[in-house]
Amino acid sequence: MKYLALAVPLLFVLVFLVALIRKVKLYDAFTDGVKEAVPLILSLFPYLAAVLMLSELFERSGLAALFTEAVSPALRLFGIPPELGKLLLMKPFSGSGSTALLSEIFSSYGADSYIARCAAVCYGSSETTFYISAVYFAGAKKKRLLPVAIALFANAAGAALGCFLCRFL
Repeated sequence: MKYLALAVPLLFVLVFLVALIRKVKLYDAFTDGVKEAVPLILSLFPYLAAVLMLSELFERSGLAALFTEAVSPALRLFGIPPELGKLLLMKPFSGSGSTALLSEIFSSYGADSYIARCAAVCYGSSETTFYISAVYFAGAKKKRLLPVAIALFANAAGAALGCFLCRFL
């Protein structure tokens, strides 16, 4: 494990060596890259701010709890423990929020419980769909909902299949 900690510093040294061999002005290349990144960050900011604010508003308003309670029967139908409803709802919006919920599930039910195993699989098999969509669509000319719908379906299918497989672990 100690050798793995050297991977990033060695990668930096390798980049510097290649730059020296190719006679690239490293500092100039770095500052040019930063100059290109600033407009990208400025174009992304409104989308990311909207996603983060709306996800927080959704949670604090109590709508997340109401929605989780409403979908509990559907979760049971697909073999997903209803206790994971909040996690499944939060993950497409916020990675850090869903990590906190995952930690909460581990402490409430125990890390080796069926619910915790399902939660870990659901967390790992899904993506922060709306966050990624905000980043992607910030630079895209056409904004389409089909990729978002497919990603949400994949999150749900991964959760159902993951919970099914956790029954046998």
